[in-house]
Amino acid sequence: MNNILRILRTERGWSQAELADRLDVSRQSVNAIETGKYDPSLPLAFAIARLFERGIEEIFDDGLSVSKAAE
Repeated sequence: MNNILRILRTERGWSQAELADRLDVSRQSVNAIETGKYDPSLPLAFAIARLFERGIEEIFDDGLSVSKAAE
């Protein structure tokens, strides 16, 4: 899953460790989400969206267009 988590984090000047502390996860989890190796759970995705005051869809993209999802 593609995401803009790294961009949002660096815009705020936070390290991966600082973001991890704010989300109550490990730094390794933040790294894995940023690099697309791990998709966050739904509760974690909501926590990320709340932290950055954005919608989940603004941060995460599953690569499916609206037309593909409707099929």
